[in-house]
Amino acid sequence: MRKAKPVKIKDLTLGGGKIYVQSMLNVPSFDIEGNVRQAEELERAGCEIIRVSIPDEPALRLIPAIKDKISVPLVADIHFDYRLALGAAERGIDKIRINPGNIGSPERVKSVAEECRRRNIPIRIGVNSGSLEKGLLEKYGSPTAEALCESAMNEIRELERWDFEDIVVSLKSSDVERTIKAYRLISEQTCHPLHLGVTEAGTYKTGLIKSAIGIGSLLCDGIGETIRVSLTDDPVREVEAGFDILRAIGKIGGVRLISCPTCGRTKIDLIGLANKVEKALSGVDKNITVAVMGCVVNGPGEAKEADVGLAGGDGKAVIFKKGEIVGTFSEEEALSALLKEIDKL
Repeated sequence: MRKAKPVKIKDLTLGGGKIYVQSMLNVPSFDIEGNVRQAEELERAGCEIIRVSIPDEPALRLIPAIKDKISVPLVADIHFDYRLALGAAERGIDKIRINPGNIGSPERVKSVAEECRRRNIPIRIGVNSGSLEKGLLEKYGSPTAEALCESAMNEIRELERWDFEDIVVSLKSSDVERTIKAYRLISEQTCHPLHLGVTEAGTYKTGLIKSAIGIGSLLCDGIGETIRVSLTDDPVREVEAGFDILRAIGKIGGVRLISCPTCGRTKIDLIGLANKVEKALSGVDKNITVAVMGCVVNGPGEAKEADVGLAGGDGKAVIFKKGEIVGTFSEEEALSALLKEIDKL
C-alpha cells in the first residue's frame, strides 16, 4: 500500500486514508450566478472538492462568490497566465491547479510557489497527454506513459526548487491503459498525493466504463487520494459515478446491490424488480448489502450472504434477512416486503 505525504486542502487532508470525490463546474465563467448555483448543487450531491476554470481576470470574481455559498474546498484551474494564479491566491482560493510548463519562465513559477507557500495553498500539477512539452514528444515519439511521468517529475522538481512541497499530482490520458501505466510509474517515484482520472473519457456510458476501469484499477492497487470521473454530462453525474466506483471496490460504505443476470430458470420479472429495488434504494443511507436473485441455483446462497435479499421462484419470491427466511411472497408483494425489511435494519 502506497503511503502518500499528507497535503491539507482547507479542512481536508489528502494522504490521510480517505479518498475524496471531486468534480468541475462547466458553466461559462462569465455567468457568476450559474456557477454559484451549480457549485451548490454539487455540494448537495456530496462533491468533496470543486474545481472552477479561471480563464481570464474577470473570472476571478467567481472565487469569492462561490466560496461564500459552499463549505467544500474550491480549486482554481489556471493555464498560461501566472497572474491569474496569483489573483486566485489573493482571493482566498483553497487550491490551485497549474501546469508549470505552460505558466512561463522559472521566475513566474517561483512567484506562484512563493505566494501559495505564504498562504498555505497547495498546488496540483496537472499533466495531460494532449499538452505535453514538445521536447518530451520528440524524445518519446508520442505521449507515452513514460513521457507523462517524466513531465510530472520535471514539474515536481521545479516547484521543489522553490521549497514548495504541498504538491498534488495528476497525469491523465484519454487512453485507459496509458493512464494506468503512467500512474503506476509515478507512484513509484514520488510520495506526493495523486489525483486520479481518465481525461476526456466521453459521454456517460463510455466515460463511466473507462473511468471505472482506470480509476478502479489504480485504487485497487492502493494508488490515489482523490478522483474525478470526467464525463461529457452534468457534473452531478460525475460525483454520483465517483461514489459508485468507490462503493463497488469497497472503499466506502452505503447500499451495495447485487443481482443476477437471469437465465432460462428465472420465472419472475427479475430485471424489472431489480430496477425498482435500485431506484427505491437510491436515497437509503445504510451500509448494507441487498441481493435480488432470480432462482434457486445461486439465489438462496447469495441472498443469505446479504443483509437482506430475495430469491425468485415460480411467480413468487423468498425474502431472506441475515441468512434467515422471513417469508414467501407473490411477485407483486416482493418489492414492498423487501423494502419493509430494509427499513428495519
